[in-house]
Amino acid sequence: MVIGVAVLGATGSIGLSTLDVLARHPERYRVVSLAANRDVEGLHRLCLAHRPLVAAMADPDAATELARRLAADAPGIDVLAGANGVTQAGSIAEADYVMAAIVGAAGLLPTLAAARLGKRILLANKEALVVSGQLFMDAARAGGAVILPIDSEHNAIFQCMPPAFGGGLSRVGVRRILLTASGGPFRTWPADRIAGATPEQACAHPNWDMGRKISVDSATMMNKGLEVIEARWLFEAAADQIQVVVHPQSVIHSMVEYSDGSVLAQLGNPDMRTPIAHALAWPERIESGVERLDLFSIARLDFEAPDLARFRCLELAYQAVAAGGTAPAVLNAANEVAVDAFLRGRLGFAAIPELIDRVCQALPVEPADDLETVLALDARARAVAEQSLPDGV
Repeated sequence: MVIGVAVLGATGSIGLSTLDVLARHPERYRVVSLAANRDVEGLHRLCLAHRPLVAAMADPDAATELARRLAADAPGIDVLAGANGVTQAGSIAEADYVMAAIVGAAGLLPTLAAARLGKRILLANKEALVVSGQLFMDAARAGGAVILPIDSEHNAIFQCMPPAFGGGLSRVGVRRILLTASGGPFRTWPADRIAGATPEQACAHPNWDMGRKISVDSATMMNKGLEVIEARWLFEAAADQIQVVVHPQSVIHSMVEYSDGSVLAQLGNPDMRTPIAHALAWPERIESGVERLDLFSIARLDFEAPDLARFRCLELAYQAVAAGGTAPAVLNAANEVAVDAFLRGRLGFAAIPELIDRVCQALPVEPADDLETVLALDARARAVAEQSLPDGV
């Protein structure tokens, strides 16, 4: 049976890597829907290459332009518009698997909808768990969805975990999760130089080819903080069972320490096609197109503790995990506003954690019992963050 795959966030780096893996196995997978934000040219090109049943664009004007182009080039593709259109693209009956790779809170609703329908979800969108972890995991359980992590770190942890790890780490003999971090482009920079970093410098990741928002998150180490929150939900782990380890080579993608003293690690070249291929084929293995790991050329593996004084975003994320409730949603919303302002030249790099902390302190932590409460706090956090940005920049 050919498996139908929906790719949400198709024009981004994860989406393109997913399509590359899928194209290597046409006898096994078929692209049934594609969704993007506003990159008409990119999605038009992908539609011609993969011929999905459905194409969706979050931006209505972009969807109109895409529909105009496809009417001439590929008239059989149904074009959907807006947030509802993107959600529909991930919910169509022909989609057995859904790659959830939309960056930011915009990916929450379509990923949640796919979980409720019992799809196999290849989860690359952090915010589904960061913003609404309990709600998302409950929806997945109720719908019978299979959640397979795509972040290289969480995928590595998944590969190193024993079967049936739900119900707490100690129950399956796991002592802690060792979540590796590259340290980003500023790992060796002094604090005063980091404070003056430019968007171009922040986006120049030494190991990974990522989008600009995720690259900045890596530079502040907020990316790792969000991954701590994700790991808390994916593996039912307490915050003190998740230790961040800086590993600049990005060869060991994460480790799991067992109660008997064993530590299992997953290694590989820093290429997202490895976790994508793993999640697509699990529990089997398929060719990903990734080059074989040459341990002799790497020669050494280094590890160090993260410097929380220089990278306060990681500390703020641990505080949000401890606070629980809506605290992670507020943290994420404030971070999205801060990073966007930094990329647009409205905020200095050192001011990113300052703004996030200010917003987290300003809003109450409420129980995250329903999606409406979570989304309301998300909106409030964004408003407070916008109001806190410096004027006239």
